[in-house]
Amino acid sequence: MEKLMPGQRRMIEDFEILEHVDEGQIAALRRHVDVDVPLNLHWTWEYGSEVSELRELYERGKRAQWNAETDLDWSTPMPREEWFLPKEGASLLAGVLATVGADDDTCREAAWDEFAHTMSQLLHGEQAALQLCGQLTNACPTMDQKWYAGSQVIDEVRHVEVISKFLSRKMGVLYPISPTIKVLLDKLLEARTWKLKTLGMQCLFEGVAVGIFDIIKQLTTNPLLKEMLRRVELDESRHAAFGILTMRRLVQDATPEEMVEFEEFAFEVLEALNANQQLDMLHDLAPKYGLDPEACVRVVHSLPNWQDLNSEVYMHTVIPNLSRLGLVTERTEERYRKLGIMSDIRGVGPRSTLPLSA
Repeated sequence: MEKLMPGQRRMIEDFEILEHVDEGQIAALRRHVDVDVPLNLHWTWEYGSEVSELRELYERGKRAQWNAETDLDWSTPMPREEWFLPKEGASLLAGVLATVGADDDTCREAAWDEFAHTMSQLLHGEQAALQLCGQLTNACPTMDQKWYAGSQVIDEVRHVEVISKFLSRKMGVLYPISPTIKVLLDKLLEARTWKLKTLGMQCLFEGVAVGIFDIIKQLTTNPLLKEMLRRVELDESRHAAFGILTMRRLVQDATPEEMVEFEEFAFEVLEALNANQQLDMLHDLAPKYGLDPEACVRVVHSLPNWQDLNSEVYMHTVIPNLSRLGLVTERTEERYRKLGIMSDIRGVGPRSTLPLSA
């Protein structure tokens, strides 16, 4: 199987990374804002419910609507000079800086910058989800799917609103989209069938988002951030449920060839996301602190529990759901394990580090 972005691949010891270093290519990716998307529009004349679980999910979504401007206390302070995440393990950058003897202020500033970068990438992902759900309202074949996809559009609008306001009002910075994330989100938007779009956005990216939001929500001591993520995560959990409910029916009726396509598509996306190992963030931020991006990756990979730390965000939701759908098989399981995407950890409890592949 040819991997995504083969021209950006190289080895760090025995691990293949995906790294964007050409500033011209990165700028060109960000300028590419008009995406040629193949899309079929599907009428349906059945206005009653055909899938009761999806209709109930739609009803749950209606009951759970919230207002990003009025339901959060935006007067809550978020002081830059305080740790709002645990000092130990707050970020990759802060951890590496601590090992070389940097002072507390420098480590805290690095953690702030890295968190703003992570939230910026999540914001760009929410915009992609907004646009993809608009596609699904056209392409999905049943009215239940159209109703739910339509309701998710307003959820995604709200997420774009709330995260952009958080970054503007509380962090004072918005980082541009990372090149790896841009390529992967374009791949989902360009997917040739609504089935692959559902798998890619609802099962993969929404699942990763749920994991990241849940981990940060558990760790943060800031009440505004905690409440914002609690509300967003509830929405995201419904979105992931829509993907699973829909894909469950699709895999039941899939041909062997379609199952292989689903399985390879999922692996291809997750492999590329994982192969970046936060190098996009490190290239943006590490030089500010006198650090070399590759050296940071080497430090992290030298940790004895690297695989468990690396896999935690994937094992939170994505890999268990793919396994239940039959999309992690003997053919791909060992590949996931070799890359540090899959491990034997189950569930998420209190932790001491943020996900290394966010």
